[in-house]
Amino acid sequence: MSRMPWPDYFMKIAHVVAERSTCLRRKVGAVAVRDKRILATGYNGAPTNMRHCEEVGCLRDQLKVPSGERHELCRALHAEQNVITQCAVHGVSLQGAEIYCTTQPCLICAKLLINCQVRAIWYADSYPDQLTEQFLEESGIEHGQLPYPGHD
Repeated sequence: MSRMPWPDYFMKIAHVVAERSTCLRRKVGAVAVRDKRILATGYNGAPTNMRHCEEVGCLRDQLKVPSGERHELCRALHAEQNVITQCAVHGVSLQGAEIYCTTQPCLICAKLLINCQVRAIWYADSYPDQLTEQFLEESGIEHGQLPYPGHD
């Protein structure tokens, strides 16, 4: 019996983290890792002490905002934004970290992760955001889609 490879292990954890999401449209999880150690996790949901979409409904649905557009029109923070916030609150640098996400980051999250000087961004599912790919290519950050075993 062989051990699960590290990338599979961290991606599987990202999928478990996504189960905490309170988003009604898409549940996303992210894990920040450096030297095979988890630095922080995050999922998409409302800011601390605010009501979640599960309680008040989806603002994006109410405003008929299509997926991939107008990210600012949402109660929730993205999973990657919550990873960055957790690191900031606890004084943990993301410089040189790898990020494992259940979904490819949007452009806003990609720009934030670029400025955090992460080393790599791995994701299980793609997302319709061509600019993200262009920015990650230009930044030199290693990135790409990883297969998630047992995930269709």
